[in-house]
Amino acid sequence: MADPDAVAKQFITYYYTTFDGGRQNLHPLYKPTSMLTFEGAQVAGADAIIEKLVSLPLGSLRHNVSTQDVQPIENGLLISVTGQLLAEGESNPQFFTQTFLLKSDGPSYYVQNDIFRLVYA
Repeated sequence: MADPDAVAKQFITYYYTTFDGGRQNLHPLYKPTSMLTFEGAQVAGADAIIEKLVSLPLGSLRHNVSTQDVQPIENGLLISVTGQLLAEGESNPQFFTQTFLLKSDGPSYYVQNDIFRLVYA
């Protein structure tokens, strides 16, 4: 298995850069068996996940990752991320936490589970 920290860093950089540039382009990271829980609402399947992400009334976003932790699991990685996101036209960033369960798919990984929450003071 490749270095978990290196894989996690590469994944996180790609995920948030792609999300901020065009959420619809995240589709290849998900499979029909993938699940997203976004602020308590669960969505299953790659098409439904991307539909949910694209439909968010957030406009353009910029993610700033503060921490990332990774643990190897059988056939995958568990990644926990904290950070801030700034919506277009806003001056106060919002804190968030996101957890990914990446599963091995040959030489690459896909997102099996994705849990996102805003963190309120």
